[in-house]
Amino acid sequence: MKNTSFFIVGIFFGIVMTKSEAISWFRIHEMFRFESFHMYGIIGTAVILGAAAMWAMKKFKIKTLAGTLVTYNPMKLSLKRHLLAGSIFGLGWALVGCCPGPMYVLLGNGYVIMILVLLGAILGTYTYGLVMDKLPH
Repeated sequence: MKNTSFFIVGIFFGIVMTKSEAISWFRIHEMFRFESFHMYGIIGTAVILGAAAMWAMKKFKIKTLAGTLVTYNPMKLSLKRHLLAGSIFGLGWALVGCCPGPMYVLLGNGYVIMILVLLGAILGTYTYGLVMDKLPH
């Protein structure tokens, strides 16, 4: 049952990302060149809906599929660390034209080249796992 619900949410996510043009390389580059509000509107809507959903889940004590309460632990803001990480993420996003979620949506839409992007993301994650003990967290 749990896997089925993840599958359904993933399908819904893919449809929304495709129909809203959030997976469009051209829309993403418009955003990074400050030529269009389209992507900022999508991101802003996602942040507002996410915050409202978290508020509602905490207020009504919603439980996860595993039966635990929905919670989160906010990270301490570290300007240097978050600016560096955000810059690396943003650079990859601008160069490739997508962030991690849409990689799978683009692959599902038939963009086979995304296999290389996905392999690069997996390699980067693996490399981070190897060196994370040496990084200043």
